[in-house]
Amino acid sequence: MALALTIGTGSVFADSKMNSVIDRTIGVTYKTGGTTTNGFDCSGFTKYVFLKLGVNLPRQSGSQYNMGTAVSKSQLRPGDLVFFNTLGKGVSHVGISVGNGKFAHASTSRGVIVSSLSESYYAKRYVGAKRVMSTSKYQAAAYN
Repeated sequence: MALALTIGTGSVFADSKMNSVIDRTIGVTYKTGGTTTNGFDCSGFTKYVFLKLGVNLPRQSGSQYNMGTAVSKSQLRPGDLVFFNTLGKGVSHVGISVGNGKFAHASTSRGVIVSSLSESYYAKRYVGAKRVMSTSKYQAAAYN
């Protein structure tokens, strides 16, 4: 349960399907174009996790941003996608909210990690969030 320890006690996803999927990917190296546990890029990571939960996402972060329903930062729940502009050209990075102001993502320098949305690098580059899971999918991922 490394992820539960990483994201702090009280996570909605402790012992959940989503936690299990993300937990198994922590530490996987970054690989441009990567979509498997042999290496992920950011959108390959989100696509992989959501496919395991029965949700098919497009391959690119910009296309993922065009899905779902916009969610304000104050309304984020675990499983929402969070998007960043890291290259100065619109959406170029995506991660998955895991609760408590943190998100799991494939970092180019450190592989799959959990970071805080309040870290200055991410806070300055935050674009928005999208809810792509239906309530029933969310409940299945969060509580089973």
